[in-house]
Amino acid sequence: MSVRNALLVIDAQESFRHRSYWDEAELPRYLDRQQALIDGAVARHIDVVQIFHVEETGVFATASGHVRALEPLVVTPSAVFHKRRHSALVGSGLDVWLIRHNVGRVIVSGIRTEQCCETTTRHASDLGFSVDYVTEATLTFPMIAANGRVFSAADIRARTELVLADRFARIVTVEAALADSEAHRAA
Repeated sequence: MSVRNALLVIDAQESFRHRSYWDEAELPRYLDRQQALIDGAVARHIDVVQIFHVEETGVFATASGHVRALEPLVVTPSAVFHKRRHSALVGSGLDVWLIRHNVGRVIVSGIRTEQCCETTTRHASDLGFSVDYVTEATLTFPMIAANGRVFSAADIRARTELVLADRFARIVTVEAALADSEAHRAA
């Protein structure tokens, strides 16, 4: 049995629109790149795994009605998991699913670049998966440090790439992640 690839679409959910830090500035770019990655994965018969963050109360609670795909993304997932931690691999059953489906390489995308996407990337790498981190198919928001310094979304993406590159993941574009998937299937 050959080793397979899986696209992880992490926390790309409506819940974020209801957070005080929500910022539409990066949204069009993100939606374009995320949808291109999803569509490309489907066209290449790569499993698309949708992961939702859930909490007991608030906008991340399933009862809120916001734990659903971020509009207007179109996702028809091979599997759906709910997580309660930053890593999608803690307590969700995703790790078992990946092993049972002989996945050796995961492609990481979703919301937030430096939180759940980065944490899942590190965890997947530590578990022995090859990881492609598609920064352009992740979304984050400006943050303010304790000293008052503002970090833009671009700053956060750059920092995330810096700490992940060649340690935990390959940093790739949508096109490179999909091309690599073709190469893995042909091998």
